[in-house]
Amino acid sequence: MTGKRQWIPELDGLRVLMIFLVSWYHIWQQSWLTPVIGGNSLDPLLRSGYIWVDGTVLMSAFLLYRPYAAARLRQAPLPEIRAFYHRRARRILPGYYTILALTFFGICLPYGLYSSPQFLVKDLATHLTFLFPFFGDTYLSTPLGAACWTLAIEVQAYALFPWVARASLKHPGRVFGGMVALCLGFRAWCLWSLTDFNLVVNQLINFLDLYALGCGLAWTYERLQTREQERGSLFRGSGWVATAVFLLACWGLSRMIQIQAASSVYTVGYGLGGWISRGLRMAVPSSNYPVIQRNQMIYRPAYGLLFGAMMLSAPFSLKPLRKLLGNRVTHFLAGVSMNYYLAHQTVIVHMRRIGFPNSEYEYPNQAGDRPWQLQYTLWAFGLSLAAAIAITYLAEKPIQRWLDRRAAKNLPMQGG
Repeated sequence: MTGKRQWIPELDGLRVLMIFLVSWYHIWQQSWLTPVIGGNSLDPLLRSGYIWVDGTVLMSAFLLYRPYAAARLRQAPLPEIRAFYHRRARRILPGYYTILALTFFGICLPYGLYSSPQFLVKDLATHLTFLFPFFGDTYLSTPLGAACWTLAIEVQAYALFPWVARASLKHPGRVFGGMVALCLGFRAWCLWSLTDFNLVVNQLINFLDLYALGCGLAWTYERLQTREQERGSLFRGSGWVATAVFLLACWGLSRMIQIQAASSVYTVGYGLGGWISRGLRMAVPSSNYPVIQRNQMIYRPAYGLLFGAMMLSAPFSLKPLRKLLGNRVTHFLAGVSMNYYLAHQTVIVHMRRIGFPNSEYEYPNQAGDRPWQLQYTLWAFGLSLAAAIAITYLAEKPIQRWLDRRAAKNLPMQGG
């Protein structure tokens, strides 16, 4: 792929922000530490921190589809399928399998975290094959790290992506329209028929609208990039407009965060989610209703549009914003972000398991032990980042270089 922006530095900052907020949400679940800045509580931001996973899924779809959109617009060859799978495997498997092995042999076995040999075999087998989100026990009760489900969804998407992308170049309306229709139909069935959304809210089929949107954003970005290259800028004042769009999307997302955070697990929510729940009362009792996950599914398209607006506007915004998002620090952190995300929940849960840091209380989060909460939060971030850096540079990158040497002679390394 040719052009100035093969790598989009501004997305490094957005990726780091999204993963940081998801990890902060998980740390908050353990520490119960809610910071207050200038009299304003960050509780809504932390309480709804899981929604930023949707942003990472959208960004993945955007980046995966860019080479296909660019190739079609420039009449260039499409990414080679074998090269696509090689690149995905070298990117995902070394770090993931390293973390899996360290967790299994360093924590699960020594601390006896499996209730039976049968569950041990099933859990390990489904994690090695990325099938664990399909089973309640391996998805909800695994000791191998609860955050890994996001990667499993991505790998399932990778298996289909080259074929779907190629089909979309011939029939974009049918392919993307079908993806959205399938997703919304499944989501409507879930909302109408189910009272427990644990196994459906984060299945691949429930993210297909975000994947379709990400592909559409890639088309749009490539067209805007081409126009910018031809004319020197999109139009007069485009930087100001893009910055305004970015800030407006941030404001809209803050409003959605307030709405999502107001959801409670067993009460009927407000806004669109509440309206739909009232319409479903004949099918679903209003009591014991998992409103958080219900609202998450209902609002997912809105989250996607807001995340997409941020992603699309950031590369064309004013220089200060672009430098804030794309710099050496964000580039480095983005490079270790996947391993940070995969490892952080295992790290923070094991800290609680071994009682680190120390506290005079058995349950220091419930006791409101402020010194412990602060120490725990800082150590959780620090140890998770240290683990990610070590895994990236001591395991992932050496394995990647070895894979590249093996593939260099017979695999054309194209985009994808």
